[in-house]
Amino acid sequence: MSQAAEILGAKRASHSRIVGVVSAAHFVSHYYIILLAPLLPFVRADYGISYTEIGVALAVFNTVTAALQAPAGFLVDKIGARIPLIGGLLLGACPFLIVGLGNSYWLLVAMFAVAGIGNAVYHPADYALLSHHVPAERIGPAFSIHTFAGMAGSAAAPPTLLLMQHLWGWRGAFIGASILGFAVAAALMVIHDHGDSHRPSPGKSDDGPGGWRLLMTPPILLNLVFFVLLAMISGGFYNYSVVALGALYGTPVATANVALTAFLVLSSIGVLAGGFLVTRTSRHAVVAALGLLAMALLSGFIAEVELGALLLIAVMAVTGFFLGAIMPSRDMIVRAITPPGSFGKVFGFVTTGFNIGGIIAPLMFGAIMDHGSPSLVFLGVAACSLAAIATVATRRRV
Repeated sequence: MSQAAEILGAKRASHSRIVGVVSAAHFVSHYYIILLAPLLPFVRADYGISYTEIGVALAVFNTVTAALQAPAGFLVDKIGARIPLIGGLLLGACPFLIVGLGNSYWLLVAMFAVAGIGNAVYHPADYALLSHHVPAERIGPAFSIHTFAGMAGSAAAPPTLLLMQHLWGWRGAFIGASILGFAVAAALMVIHDHGDSHRPSPGKSDDGPGGWRLLMTPPILLNLVFFVLLAMISGGFYNYSVVALGALYGTPVATANVALTAFLVLSSIGVLAGGFLVTRTSRHAVVAALGLLAMALLSGFIAEVELGALLLIAVMAVTGFFLGAIMPSRDMIVRAITPPGSFGKVFGFVTTGFNIGGIIAPLMFGAIMDHGSPSLVFLGVAACSLAAIATVATRRRV
């Protein structure tokens, strides 16, 4: 009896280590995605370049990630997730170290392209490691901790980068950020688990049921659309809610930013709550649909009713909570339709929707604001939320 308890305790410790280090990698991923934004004025002034030229580096980073994320998933399913994730961390950290040591705009662009290769690995490797190692009854909370860690990385990046810039300049901030990736890669190297190198079943090929034909099946494509719509919902609130509220109701910038901050903070709390919820129910599509419906109603309410400052902040906060709460269910829905041995490629493919939505959202919501229709920003978010319900209304298996 005591021996069984010891084995169970060892397994739980192993699961906890995997969740911890994978979540740390997700923290680094989001930290690196935000890296240039707070340092942009300093980089631009040093190199004497335009905002468009700075934008080239970001566009290259996202384009490379979008192009390589699904192939990275195939690699993960073929050779295991641990080695590609270590490689992704190193491919993220090394370019920023080189940028910090270099003095060339084109070197900056080239290194952001290399960092985009590293960024393509995180989602397929993270989800494959969690799916292979964490027991089914604990996978929901593991997904929620993983998502929360990514949000924490986004939140931690601006203040820490600006502090490093203040102490050592923007190049020192790049070098300091690179150390974070090296540290997590080292931690992942230390963890050795014989189960982390999943091998596909003999006879499977990339054009067979476990390959590209799998990714082109309706359930997988619906989840890709689901992720695109979620990215558009997030992009609408993150990037345009402040200006839309100002244009629509004359909301002061300070008040609108407090409302956006409340949205972001409650999103993080919602992720943890959603992780608790998925352990209490297997009806993840229902949870996601109800959360999306609530978001649609609240977004429409913001678009149509002028709220006082406190009520606006409260409504934005509740909307953010629902956005966060559906994320663990989102991941469980994808996991439920993924055949064993295909977690890398499927999660790599569907999370490409984040990049696609990240391209569409600025164009769509920017055009709305240019057209002088700020209420359509929130109505557009509501429409995306309702459309997303259709993608989770049925849970057909592959």
